[in-house]
This record gives sequence, C-alpha cells and structure tokens, in this order.
Amino acid sequence: MTQELDQDNLQEIINNNDTVVVQFSATWCGNCRIMKPKFKKLASENENKKFVIVDAEKFPESRKLATVDNLPTFATYKNGAFVSQTQTNKMDVLKELVDNLN
Repeated sequence: MTQELDQDNLQEIINNNDTVVVQFSATWCGNCRIMKPKFKKLASENENKKFVIVDAEKFPESRKLATVDNLPTFATYKNGAFVSQTQTNKMDVLKELVDNLN
C-alpha cells in the first residue's frame, strides 16, 4: 500500500519503518503523474516495504531528506538512514532501486 503525505512528517515515517521507498513529486510534473500508478503497483508487489509519495513543493522538510533537484526523484531508506536515490521515469530503473534495498 502507498501512503501520500498530508503533513511534513517523512522523517517520522522513516524512523518508524524498517524500509521506506519515497517518490518525491509535484502536481505540475507530467513524469510524476506517469510514474505514480507504476509506483503504486510496485508497492503492491513489495508489501514488506513502506511506499510514500511526497509532494516536494508542499513539504520542504521532507524534501530535505534527499537531493531533490529534478522530479520525480525516488529515494530509499533502511533502518532510519538514507540508502540511495535516482531520478527517473523508467520503471526498470525504479524496480532496480527497490530491489537493491533488500
């Protein structure tokens, strides 16, 4: 299942879950809209990981937890620490990022 942030509390989610995958996006971002359903599908295939969608413009404190200089940015966290990130609109690249989180 995918959670969409409704408050600027990504750090709390990262601290409370073993593995977290984040999509940083924005409402105006076309590639973000294209990747969102793919991200949700990947979440349904990886129920042992927490998947979170963050509006990078609404939640600046959450945005600081990765280097978000292009959208969409995908970042992974394990045991409360940043692991890796990528900026992509390709499903195979996103899947590899998630698979490397094991």
